[in-house]
Amino acid sequence: MKPLRRVARSIGLGVAILVGLIVYAYGFQVTKVNLDETRSPVRQVQLVRILRALAHPDLLAYAQTEVQVDAPVMVPCPAGGYTPPAVNQQSPYLVVTPACSDPKSLVSVEGFHFYPNTAGPIGFIPPSNVTLPLGQLAADGSGHFKMDVTLPGRPDTQVQYIRAVTRRDVGAPHLTQTARDTWDKIIETVFLALLATTLGTALAIPASFLAARNMMKDITSPLTSVVLGILFLPAGLIAGAWTAGQIGQASQAFLSSLTWNIIGLVAGLVVAWLGARWALPQVEIKPPGRWLRAVRMFTLLVVALIGVLSLFLLAHLALDLGAAVAPRLGRFGFLGSFVGDLGDVLGMVIALLTALLGAAVFVGVGGGVGRWLAEHLPLAANKALNIVLGAAAGATLMAILGAGLNWLYQIDDPLKTLWIPAGIGAAAGIALVAIAPSDTPIPVGMAVYYATRTLFNGLRSIEPLIMVIVFAVWVGIGPFAGVLALSLHTIAALAKLYSEQVESILSGPLEAVRATGATKIQTVVYAVIPQIVPPYISFTMYRWDINVRMSTIIGFAGGGGIGFLLQQNINLLNYRAASAQML
Repeated sequence: MKPLRRVARSIGLGVAILVGLIVYAYGFQVTKVNLDETRSPVRQVQLVRILRALAHPDLLAYAQTEVQVDAPVMVPCPAGGYTPPAVNQQSPYLVVTPACSDPKSLVSVEGFHFYPNTAGPIGFIPPSNVTLPLGQLAADGSGHFKMDVTLPGRPDTQVQYIRAVTRRDVGAPHLTQTARDTWDKIIETVFLALLATTLGTALAIPASFLAARNMMKDITSPLTSVVLGILFLPAGLIAGAWTAGQIGQASQAFLSSLTWNIIGLVAGLVVAWLGARWALPQVEIKPPGRWLRAVRMFTLLVVALIGVLSLFLLAHLALDLGAAVAPRLGRFGFLGSFVGDLGDVLGMVIALLTALLGAAVFVGVGGGVGRWLAEHLPLAANKALNIVLGAAAGATLMAILGAGLNWLYQIDDPLKTLWIPAGIGAAAGIALVAIAPSDTPIPVGMAVYYATRTLFNGLRSIEPLIMVIVFAVWVGIGPFAGVLALSLHTIAALAKLYSEQVESILSGPLEAVRATGATKIQTVVYAVIPQIVPPYISFTMYRWDINVRMSTIIGFAGGGGIGFLLQQNINLLNYRAASAQML
């Protein structure tokens, strides 16, 4: 048996080697490997030229003095010949032999008293004063050179000239304009990456907890609570957006002067803080009654509305202060502009934040009502109610999806974008509710976990080079588009790393804190965050390093930074300048 095994093993090894050879041979064909191109003289000359240019980055230059000398020549010789005028032999001069000749003929050019050990171009100057290159001169240690050149085919009755130019470096070296432009783009690139990392980190940290299995697996809810929460979600978004609009209009009453703006802002913050302190006491002597809980909920709602009003006032105050301070700060005017930009950003996101807050409130109310119904209704009645609510929730979700598809593809057919999707959603909702047991909690946390993970996987699969094309259309070509593209990719990348770190925390501190009766938020604050702060900082710094390198690439697609300069110089075949940017 052993000889047969050895033979089979040898045959298997031979087959594996043959398959590998076939795979790599096909790979050579697909990738069009052509070694003849590497031996092409033209390719080799081009490669040497580029390598030499890359080895001499355009970073330093010297001030130069230039010597330009012209020698007259006649092309062709006039009748009776031509004698050039006498030259001053104490300064640089040229001697052309012969001084007149036919077009395309060879003449000798000799120079005297030029800068020692310098080089430069020799050109032919016709009456049109357009320089026609003839070659390159190289003066020796005494400033002398001699070379033969071919006269161009430019016959004329007027005197024409042969011009020699040499240049000499003087003084200390200084940075070239390329180096200055490169330095400006380096600063832009670093801060582009910094802003993208900061924005991405701020959004990735809360999202990472939604993508951590150990944080989400214990979150369950009755089926009735889930479907009511889905039904209340669109209403909450609409109510929140409408509320933001109404409060925004009401805030205009405080904007007649800066004084009223500040008074309204301070008063709003004080009232909101006092109301929140009363509604959320740190210590409870005895459990609150039903009416007290209702009053506290109403107080928190009022506090939230006052908080939104304060945000509007703060945004307007920042805009006014930024516009007023920026001209007075001189070189530091960017600080005032920054304050104004922060106010502008805050004003843009208030409506979104309020809509999300409204959605959270409505979903919480719907979930609470559903939880109460699940606990107090008989099983059969709860099952029937869940079928009705499940049909409504499925129809709502599919109708929203249909509206989104209609916005993207402009179908404009209610039957296809509203009624058919709503019918399919209702049928699916009834089927799911009929299958699911009414007395078994639904793993809402795991559903959020999988949805969040899927979203992050999708975002990470799209390169920032693609994202920046879309953002460049939205906000224009420049570093701002690069910030947005890198921020979006940073959110997905960091959220994955953060969530995996949350999943790997020790369970002992969690159990100890939970044993004290701590809430979920307290458990996260005192048992989770202390374990994840060091790796979060490490991942964030590493991501900044990645964003600095990625910002170079997205510059090729309009994302600003040093990549924009690099692309320009490569396209212009200015490899010395490109070398400076690469360095």
